[in-house]
Amino acid sequence: MLKLCLVGLGNPGTKYNGTRHNIGKEWLLKLSESHCSDFIAKSSIEADITHSQAEEILWVIPDNYVNNSGRTVSKLLKNINLPNNKIIIFHDDLDLNPGEVRLKEGGGHGGHNGLKDIFEKTGTKDYLRIRIGIGHPGNKDLVSSWVLNKFHPTDRKYIDEAYDLFNMNFSTLCAQEFSKLQKQLHTR
Repeated sequence: MLKLCLVGLGNPGTKYNGTRHNIGKEWLLKLSESHCSDFIAKSSIEADITHSQAEEILWVIPDNYVNNSGRTVSKLLKNINLPNNKIIIFHDDLDLNPGEVRLKEGGGHGGHNGLKDIFEKTGTKDYLRIRIGIGHPGNKDLVSSWVLNKFHPTDRKYIDEAYDLFNMNFSTLCAQEFSKLQKQLHTR
């Protein structure tokens, strides 16, 4: 029986690999290497999917662009019997520095167009989110190009270290020990 659904936001196509906006997708794909079999295309929800933990966890990589992620999540909600607070969205976050990772329950979109689209198309904000810090360019007019560019090598180092910490605590997420995970991720 399905207990959790993990959704990694990112743009389709190899030209976006390694960009800041694709960090949610990148992390989910890296985690899947040791937990799942290959992803298969599921056109009915516009995503690639796989399962782990004896089919208790559904892994989802939307096929659409980040800013249209709501299409996949709304279709997903119609096809799975799971409360919204058991859907965990992995996404980039401008308000966190590279290397910072936070588990957030509910809340606003913070200007993230992918989250905004999900909230609008599903009518709810009651999702768990893995917020992966990408830093801010310092000027809001530069945000669009910032998220579509690759990380500076120093920032990439911080991102990789944050991934290692998250990966070490991934079983806590799978066990749905969310308060414990918050403590592990949020405490330096």
